[in-house]
Amino acid sequence: MTTTVSFNHLLRLSDDIGLFEHALGSVPRREYGYCVDDVARGLVVLSREPSPPLELVRLLERYLTFVLAAQAPDGTIVNRRGTDGRWLDNPEVGDCWGRALWGLGTAAALAPTARLRALAREAFHASAARRSPWPRAMTFAALGAGEMLLAHPDDTAARALLTDAVAAIGPIGDDPAWPWPEPTLRYANAAVPEALILAGICLPDPAALANGLRLLAWLLHVETRGGTLSPTPVAGRSPRGDRRPGFDQQPIEAAAIADACARAHAATGRNRWLTGLGRAHGWFFGENDNGTPLIDVATGGCHDGLEPEGCNANQGAESTLALLSTAQHARRLLAPWTP
Repeated sequence: MTTTVSFNHLLRLSDDIGLFEHALGSVPRREYGYCVDDVARGLVVLSREPSPPLELVRLLERYLTFVLAAQAPDGTIVNRRGTDGRWLDNPEVGDCWGRALWGLGTAAALAPTARLRALAREAFHASAARRSPWPRAMTFAALGAGEMLLAHPDDTAARALLTDAVAAIGPIGDDPAWPWPEPTLRYANAAVPEALILAGICLPDPAALANGLRLLAWLLHVETRGGTLSPTPVAGRSPRGDRRPGFDQQPIEAAAIADACARAHAATGRNRWLTGLGRAHGWFFGENDNGTPLIDVATGGCHDGLEPEGCNANQGAESTLALLSTAQHARRLLAPWTP
């Protein structure tokens, strides 16, 4: 199993405006245009890449320009854009707002040039003044606020946003069988414990850290079957849901597990979290419920979902970024580690 990170397919999906959301096989479906959700994810991944070549620095700048163009004067975010450059919906504070803050906060902390970091930080502050009524949007925003605070511990806007995000996530439950702060598991679930872990580190908030680690341990237990990651399917999972493998499984779920386990390892130094990261990484290579690799080594892309008897043949932006993000963690943390 390789930890090599190939950006070939991400480059194939990108043009002078942004990142195409969908692909037919490995061919970009230009008719569906672009969305901030994916471009912001791309901004996170490219910002994390150590010593990126000039080609990736230019791509990062293109993605940052896209997110800046999506930002309304009041800090709300427009999500969808056509290939003619027109924006196709109205500004909002939903998931795209949260993901934009995630991307901007990460770029403000980690982008490879001072100019790009400064642009991202200014834009982060413009949107960080807003709040969303939706806890999952606040969760994504918290990830950007946490990255900002790791680089700039005195950033008051990021601190206020992260504090409010912890309140928006809400208390975890007393029932050990279902401590999750929502009635169902939905999508990118491990972002919730990661946000709490970041709050524990950055605010600091020992209770949030303990709750985040507890939720992540529980989620790994629920989403592991026979030593193999078995993520919550696209339809979600409830307390009374079927515990057999569910389909379709989405790469974003494995990537969120990888992100949260890497964060938990940074907070605690405990190798148990590297085991979780290893299972998330292995999921892409066929260590999953039907033994099908999601990675396409020929293209550098990732298939869009694990199905009961195989995988979705398409290789869209969200899936490919999920693979890249997980491979980045694996290269940094798993390559020098032997369980």
